[in-house]
Amino acid sequence: MLRAFATVGSLTAISRILGFLRDILIAAVLGTGPVADAFFVAFRFPNLFRRLFAEGAFNAAFVPLFAARLEQDGRIAAKAFAEEALAVMTAALLLFTAVCLFAMPWLMPLVAPGFADDPKQLALAIELTRISFPYLLAMVLVALFSGVLNALYRYAAAAASPILLNLFFIGAITLVLPHFRDQPGEVLAWSVATAGLGQLLLLVWAAKRAGMELRMPRPRLTPGIRRLLRLMLPGVLSAGAMQINLLVGTMIATLQAGAVSYLYYADRLYQLPLGIIGIGIGIVLLPELSRKLRAGLDGAALASLNRALEFSLLLTLPATVALLVVPYPIISVLFERGAFDAEAARLTAAALAAFALGLPAYVLVKVLQPPFFARQDTVTPLRFALISVVANLLLSLLLFFTIGFIGIALATAVSSWLNVSLLAQRLHQRGFLKLDSRLRRRLPRSLLAAVVMGAVLLILSTVLADLFEAGALLRILALALLVLAGGGVYFLLAFILRAVEREDVSAAFRRRPRTARGGEESA
Repeated sequence: MLRAFATVGSLTAISRILGFLRDILIAAVLGTGPVADAFFVAFRFPNLFRRLFAEGAFNAAFVPLFAARLEQDGRIAAKAFAEEALAVMTAALLLFTAVCLFAMPWLMPLVAPGFADDPKQLALAIELTRISFPYLLAMVLVALFSGVLNALYRYAAAAASPILLNLFFIGAITLVLPHFRDQPGEVLAWSVATAGLGQLLLLVWAAKRAGMELRMPRPRLTPGIRRLLRLMLPGVLSAGAMQINLLVGTMIATLQAGAVSYLYYADRLYQLPLGIIGIGIGIVLLPELSRKLRAGLDGAALASLNRALEFSLLLTLPATVALLVVPYPIISVLFERGAFDAEAARLTAAALAAFALGLPAYVLVKVLQPPFFARQDTVTPLRFALISVVANLLLSLLLFFTIGFIGIALATAVSSWLNVSLLAQRLHQRGFLKLDSRLRRRLPRSLLAAVVMGAVLLILSTVLADLFEAGALLRILALALLVLAGGGVYFLLAFILRAVEREDVSAAFRRRPRTARGGEESA
């Protein structure tokens, strides 16, 4: 599992770093004005459904069923099931996309009520969403092929596919936008649509190499597909609760000028550790648990969950502390240029610190949901997700009208912690979550190392204050020193305190020999 996480995590890190470059370029050309707000709403619209249907509900339902077919009936039966799912999901998403494109003038005011006072901005948001919305169809199919590959323990192609989205954005901004300077929103929206197609083609090719070249049969509601849909229905909310929370925040944020953009840039930054750690471990953990439970290896499944909790918190705690204690230098160096001024950096940093309070919770949700999904239980996480969504809505409204857009980020953090506590309690009651001695011993040591690192970052940021006010090159150097020093202090202490052992690192990066075609491959 650690080898697989090293593969997923490293490729996700590359994607997120390119994503930062993408957002730096977007910030420079769009800033935080009305075009930026319209594009971010347009981008979030298909992204919401992508994370609900693709990364959320579909992945949670499909992977355990596909893994069960692999373990019980073999590859031929599993492939037939994947083809049935491919046909039904393609037909359903084509219809859904057509309906949404037609209904966008009525849907957009619901998603962005603050745009209603500016007909020009509302019309632009509708146009950009229509251009980018087919991205959803491609991403659901990408999720299907990713699930097939992950269940075969082939993680590289699926983890690498998001890199294409960032490359398309970077290429559009640097190569295409100079020729269409009066249409920046349209150029970025077309980048989203074409990137989706590129990701799908990559996964189709990877599945073919793995011996899973899927045909497109006539869509039929077979017993297996009915089971898939029954599991997906509650999973739409349970696996995507955080995305629903973000959508609620976006709707409320449109009531304050610039707030959508501040929250977007802050969201992008804390999504780096969330994507590398939480989503990465969740991707690996779900097929790992599904196949072990189907094979009757309950003890091994529990051990895998403990290791997932251990390593996710080992990596999440320092990221959380860093984003809490030095958010402004990070935001300023990454985004403060062109149309993104010092005031925008200050406000975005405040939102980032508020989001960071919930970073461990965002990651833990990704780790604690797979034990339910692997047992084909999507109803229990649904109930807890609904509770967290209601809490987020009430808190967002209360805090927004008290402290502004920062309250939206705080509400997201608090509601995520509520979700974590409910998931953990129910898993413990059912005997599916028991912290072993290794986790109980190492977790406090990781926390101590993170706290000491935070103190070092505070002192060092004060020492480097003049550099952060200097030219671009010196500011980048100062941030690099801050990051390297913080990471060095944390991991040095982690090894000294034995929160992590050398064997853990070597195991994660030790290569496994390739086996026969279609079997496990090196990770």
